[in-house]
Amino acid sequence: MQTDIDPRSLIGRKAFDRNGTKIGTVDEVYLDDATGIPEWAALRTGLFSRDAFVPLEPSRLEDDTLRIPFEKSLIRDAPDFGVGRHLSPEQELQLYHHYGLHLPR
Repeated sequence: MQTDIDPRSLIGRKAFDRNGTKIGTVDEVYLDDATGIPEWAALRTGLFSRDAFVPLEPSRLEDDTLRIPFEKSLIRDAPDFGVGRHLSPEQELQLYHHYGLHLPR
């Protein structure tokens, strides 16, 4: 994701999956502890007020919306750790595995 974007500007933006299907709204943004770069977003899906965590890389900001290159079903099945708390290294590892992403170096 573009690193020059203010993470606070992502809050409230609509999020869509790879097929253009609306998933929800960005509820919170989580920064990498070491770099301060936005790494994860929690999306309010509306499904029982659940939040789904999505990776901000390789997602893209297009036309004021967040485009996430994964299927809606995969996103909705992502681990839900609740919002407002720090993600532990173990939780981040679960998310990386869920999305089939390589850990950053």
